[in-house]
Amino acid sequence: MTCNAQADWVGKASYYSGGRTASGGRVGAYTAAHRTLPFGSQVRVTNLHNNRSVVLTINDRGPFIGGRVIDVSTTAADALGFRSAGVAHVRVEPLSVAAR
Repeated sequence: MTCNAQADWVGKASYYSGGRTASGGRVGAYTAAHRTLPFGSQVRVTNLHNNRSVVLTINDRGPFIGGRVIDVSTTAADALGFRSAGVAHVRVEPLSVAAR
């Protein structure tokens, strides 16, 4: 897992579904969990294996497994083409960072 000067992260992504989030909402179609970005921030996640990307809104905390940089919703994992694999090597680019 790395973070470069532009505040992009490169590492593994996994996916999760259902339940309440740390922000008090629910996992939505295009939502994600990140350890430090404020809730409401938007990020572009790109699967580095197939170059597919989606824009997601941060509404939860995680992932809590070492080496992973983001957890995405199952819908996002489908769009990124890695749901059957379970994890993917991705780049996470912040597009807008919400006020804390």
